[in-house]
Amino acid sequence: MTENDSSMMTGIAVEGGKGPASALTPVRLPRPAPAPGQVLIRVEAAGVNRPDIVQRLGAYPPPPGAPETLGLEVAGEIVEAAGRWQVGQRVCALLGGGGYAQYAVADARHCLPIPAGLDMVQAAALPETVFTVLANVFEHGALKAGETLLVHGATSGIGVTAIQMAKAAGAKVIATARGADKAAAALRLGADVAVDATAEDFAQGTRREGGADVVLDMVGGDYFAKDLEAVRTGGRIVFIAAQAGGEVALPIFKLMQKRVVVTGSTLRPRSADEKARLAGEVERVVWPWIAEGKVRPLVDRTFALTEAAAAHAYLEGGSHIGKVVLTCS
Repeated sequence: MTENDSSMMTGIAVEGGKGPASALTPVRLPRPAPAPGQVLIRVEAAGVNRPDIVQRLGAYPPPPGAPETLGLEVAGEIVEAAGRWQVGQRVCALLGGGGYAQYAVADARHCLPIPAGLDMVQAAALPETVFTVLANVFEHGALKAGETLLVHGATSGIGVTAIQMAKAAGAKVIATARGADKAAAALRLGADVAVDATAEDFAQGTRREGGADVVLDMVGGDYFAKDLEAVRTGGRIVFIAAQAGGEVALPIFKLMQKRVVVTGSTLRPRSADEKARLAGEVERVVWPWIAEGKVRPLVDRTFALTEAAAAHAYLEGGSHIGKVVLTCS
């Protein structure tokens, strides 16, 4: 096959099936063919997310029927239409996989119009984070105007989005970050209070502010006991990851005394119908916030698609504020 063969495309494979960032390698792959109800997108940009790293390490296999290629969100142009979309329209989309490539297929219901004023790179940084925050903070966590959200990992892609969406909804935000510089960045992003978790007990800092109604936790481990200290009576603790450990001690009596709900979810394994429902809610709730300038994707750095290994190494380094995005143009 030649580079000009239209049946083929460049994508990123994990050499050996799993491994370090350096295992990510550009390869030639067959261009995917959309099934009924799917669109084919010429990818211009693809978001890089921590679940991609976990999959690369062999611990987060794609759901049945999803491509083995990494990549959970893209922005690009429709080249084969379905549903409400026409050829030539520009969309961003939530994927089950396959985003690290020049072409990707998506359920037409999981695509959204690119908000006015955003470019392809910014749009590619939206789906995974806004779907996750809407589902976990606003649905499972039931955050309401006037309540307080405590969000960990404030300068991560999810953290940056959670701060902005919570503020857009009229909530107070307490953000934790590791390091004074990242805590300061959280304040610039709109957090009302930022706690440097390397220098201060975030539970004490949160209680000083009156406590939190909802905690968004992607850390796990020893953060859970402090979450219980920080949360108000009747509060909700929502887990979306457990980077510091997935096993925690559960003090039942404290849970009972505070009437705390502990919940969590993942996005990728949800059914296509459930993701379609979430897409509708994102377009109804979040897209107007973007139009009003209340929510804006923050892209820390871009890498060419063929530099996916460097992008993963950079994300794993932890110095980023916001999203890392691959570009195909």
